[in-house]
Amino acid sequence: MSHGAFEKVYAAAEDRYEKSVYRRAGNSGLRLPAISFGLWQNFGVDRPYETQREIVLHAFDLGITHFDNADRYGPPHRAAQQFFGKVLKKDLAPYRDELILTTKAGNPIGPSPYLKGGSRKSLLTSLEHSLRDLGTDHVDIFYHHSPDPDTPLEETVGALVSAVQQGKALYVGVSNYPPERAHEAAVLLRQAGVPLLVHQPRYSIFDRTPERNGLLDLAAEDGFGLVVYSPLAQGLLTDKYLDGIPADARANRSAFLSPDVIDDTYRQRATALNKIAEQRGQSLAQLALQWVLRRPEVTSALIGASSTRQLDHNLKALEFPPFTEEELALIDEHGVHGTGLRK
Repeated sequence: MSHGAFEKVYAAAEDRYEKSVYRRAGNSGLRLPAISFGLWQNFGVDRPYETQREIVLHAFDLGITHFDNADRYGPPHRAAQQFFGKVLKKDLAPYRDELILTTKAGNPIGPSPYLKGGSRKSLLTSLEHSLRDLGTDHVDIFYHHSPDPDTPLEETVGALVSAVQQGKALYVGVSNYPPERAHEAAVLLRQAGVPLLVHQPRYSIFDRTPERNGLLDLAAEDGFGLVVYSPLAQGLLTDKYLDGIPADARANRSAFLSPDVIDDTYRQRATALNKIAEQRGQSLAQLALQWVLRRPEVTSALIGASSTRQLDHNLKALEFPPFTEEELALIDEHGVHGTGLRK
C-alpha cells in the first residue's frame, strides 16, 4: 500500500493471495478468509478517516477480502458503512469483484418501529439504505442481525429470499440466532432455494455458547458456516488487561466491556492462558484466534483493528502449528466459560 500523499492512487499488493488462508463456508462454493475484518468498533465519525482507511487497505493487502458491516455500526448508526463506501469509491472500486461485503439489519437504529426487527419492511428498507451507504448495487451477504420473536420467521426469511431474488444480495445469513431458530430458518431458506450460507455467533475461549448449545453440531448438519465474532472477548484474550486496566483501554469507554469483569479470577485465568501461548511462541491473542479456528465448522473469525500493526500481529495466528491434545486440555482448564462475561 502506498503511504505517500493522500492523492496517491492505491494499488493492491500483488502477493495478497499468498498471505491468507481461505476456508469454504459450509456446503457452499464460497471461500472466506480464515480471518475476516469487522467494522463493528473503531469505524465511527469519532476516529480519523485516514487511519481507518489505512487499516482497511492494509487488510486487503494481506488477503483479507471479507469486510463485515451493519446498519448499526458507527457511531452514529450507518457511519461505518458510509466510511467504507468512501474507501470503496476512492480506492477499492477496481477490486469490487474480489471483495465480500456484508451488512446486517434488524437491530434497533432508531425509535421508529420500522427501524428494528425482522419485518419485511425493516429488512428490505435497511438494505436499500445500506447499498446507498456503501455505494454498491449489491452486498455479497445480507444478514438478519438478531432474532425477532414478534415477527413470523416465514416473513423474515421471505425478506432475505427477496433480497437475493432482486439481485441485491448474493447470499444470506443470520446472526445471534439460537440453534432451534437457526435450524428453522435454514429449512425455510433451503425450501426457497436460497440456502443459509452463514451464521454469526459470539464464540471465544471465554464464551463457549456455540459448543454448549449445539450450534457447532447444527452448522455441520445444516451445511452453513460459522463466522464468529468477539474471538478475543473484547480484548480480554489479549495481554492488555493482565496487569490492570490501561488508561486508553476499551474497558473504560465501551458499552460491551465493563471494567468490573476484569477481576482477580479473570486475571488468574488469562495469565495461565498467556503462559500456554508463550510456551507455543505466540501471543494470547494469536492463541485465542487459532483456538476458534481449530473447529472445521468455523469458516472465519472476525477481528477489528485500531492499527495496521495490530492487524499484522493477529494475522500471524494462521502460521502456528496445530494444538496438541495436552494444550487443548490446558486451555479448557483455564478458559472457563463465562469468564469476563457481564453478569
